[in-house]
Amino acid sequence: MPHSHDPADAIDDAMRAHTEGVRALKISLAIMLATALTQAAVVALSGSVALLADTVHNFSDTLTAVPLWIAFALSRRVATRRYPYGLSRAEDLAGLFIVLMIALSAVVAASESIQRLFDPRSVSNLGWVIAAGVVGFAGNEIVAIYRIRVGRRIGSAALVADGVHARADGFTSLAVVVGGIGVLLGFPIADAIVGLLISIMIGVLLIGTVRSVGLRLLDGIEPELVDRAEHVLAHTARVDAVERVRLRWVGHRLRGDAIVSTRATTLIDADRLAIEAEHAVKQAMPNVDEMTVRVRSART
Repeated sequence: MPHSHDPADAIDDAMRAHTEGVRALKISLAIMLATALTQAAVVALSGSVALLADTVHNFSDTLTAVPLWIAFALSRRVATRRYPYGLSRAEDLAGLFIVLMIALSAVVAASESIQRLFDPRSVSNLGWVIAAGVVGFAGNEIVAIYRIRVGRRIGSAALVADGVHARADGFTSLAVVVGGIGVLLGFPIADAIVGLLISIMIGVLLIGTVRSVGLRLLDGIEPELVDRAEHVLAHTARVDAVERVRLRWVGHRLRGDAIVSTRATTLIDADRLAIEAEHAVKQAMPNVDEMTVRVRSART
């Protein structure tokens, strides 16, 4: 299909991105819920604090998909005079909720683990505990692959980050397996120690998530995106120099503006150049919804 620069095509791209993003959230939520419920059943049978820590974390990960889903729904609201850019920034609020849930899961896991260190309890059904850890890893990895793949396709940094988060969580599930093996080998406090290690790993993940959410809240942008837009503009016909490029995330979509200089001799030529430059950026970066290009004369 030939590429079109009609504004309707940009709307279609945004709607397709929204639909794919919501589908990814629905499917991954179902997978993570099934994984967490399976692990919870084994926790009830075994009393493993390491598995409890991992289960609580997986439940929190399941819940974090809900505000992101709501944010995707709000992004479809029509812009108004009060909200002229729409409600796509609701995705940043969802990010704050995700940060709080990760922090809460780390606190719960750590408190339970410390309690078990001072008040050890026997862990039964170790085979099931190890199996549940493997299930946790498999569920997180499936979700990670799916979210990252869809996130990259639609240009959603939040969905990609959520996928990377799920992948890291899968390795905490493997820690449960290590704890279960430690108990089998005669180290009864291995379960509680691994629970603490999981809490620390969750805290490390929290640091990365805070940085990512903070970048969006402060209108930050990945420098490589600006570099790409500058490269496209610089290679647009009749553009002599790129004076400025600005981009900002609005949810999982991009808006921006630029100033370029040219030796075009008429206002009509300058207007055509601005349109061509805007279309070139949108074609090279499909997640850009709006790009306003201002043309200045390069004549001295």
